[in-house]
Amino acid sequence: MKAFEVMGKFDEKGQLLLDKPLEIHALKQVRVIILVPDEIESDSDDTSVMEIKASLKTALQEAKAGKRIPLEKLTL
Repeated sequence: MKAFEVMGKFDEKGQLLLDKPLEIHALKQVRVIILVPDEIESDSDDTSVMEIKASLKTALQEAKAGKRIPLEKLTL
């Protein structure tokens, strides 16, 4: 079984509309799991997955290079 992660929205008829098409050419029945946030967020996060991955990669590289801030010096 393969897994695909895509974003989408429901239309006024309750039908799921995917943000981009899936490249699946076999006509088979599929299992769909819908994840809905508990609360509707007023200011949605527009950070793309690619931006998040790039940021995490940079942080990992900096940590490996010893460019770290001790936990005790972090403030909220």
